[in-house]
Amino acid sequence: MEFSTKVEIPKASFEIGPCEEMLFVGSCFARNIGSRFQENMFRATVNPYGVMYNPASVLHTVERWEGHPHVAVLTLGTNHVYIERGTEAIVDNCRKRPQSLFREELLSVDACASYLGQTVDLLTRRNPEVQVIVTVSPVRYRKYGYPGSQLSKATLLLAAARITGMYANVSYFPAYEIMNDELRDYRFYAADMIHPSEQAVAYIWERFAECYFGEAVRAFLRQWEPIREALAHRPFHPESAEYQAFMARTQEKFAELKAKYPEMPMNTVK
Repeated sequence: MEFSTKVEIPKASFEIGPCEEMLFVGSCFARNIGSRFQENMFRATVNPYGVMYNPASVLHTVERWEGHPHVAVLTLGTNHVYIERGTEAIVDNCRKRPQSLFREELLSVDACASYLGQTVDLLTRRNPEVQVIVTVSPVRYRKYGYPGSQLSKATLLLAAARITGMYANVSYFPAYEIMNDELRDYRFYAADMIHPSEQAVAYIWERFAECYFGEAVRAFLRQWEPIREALAHRPFHPESAEYQAFMARTQEKFAELKAKYPEMPMNTVK
């Protein structure tokens, strides 16, 4: 007997490599997943200009950021945008200015798809080999009311489906569906009953890895994991000879791994 409706995710047509250069842009869910890539020594940039919830703001980030990632993950949160009355421009952050300076509008499916298409085009011009992963955040927006939140997610899902059908280098990862179908229990939510719990994020990370990781990354992670755990260890007596010897061995192992993977970032090592 099956007691959950597992989301079937086909294996991606490409694999993310060890220490890959990546960009994560979007809602707070992009930050949750992106931080796990950073912890595992991927060269991941996560929301360089802050959290971006809608497709227009995602485009604005890519326009400002000058990197050339091999993989970009775009996490869409909402189709609601705020427009500054004086300039008629979509703003990414109201910066605590009076609400009267802005009006709220809803992007249509066509508009969302257009902003996403512009984002993909820009990333592809910078790196013709880029792979773009689009996902919809599973975080609901209480302030819209739950029916309004669902309509917003539906708009994003339709736009994501359109884009994945238009571009060979764009794939869709069903984070929204995993949360709402496989993990449809409040024990997988944080205390606010809105955001995914740490356990839920860890599970979605595992499903993401199943889809996009190959043996090359898995081999690297098997070597990196014990080093990462050792570096994160907080001893009772850091001044002891035993701990100093332990850390020296850990640093040696890190240096050996760095020699095998020279593209590894150094900022994790203390």
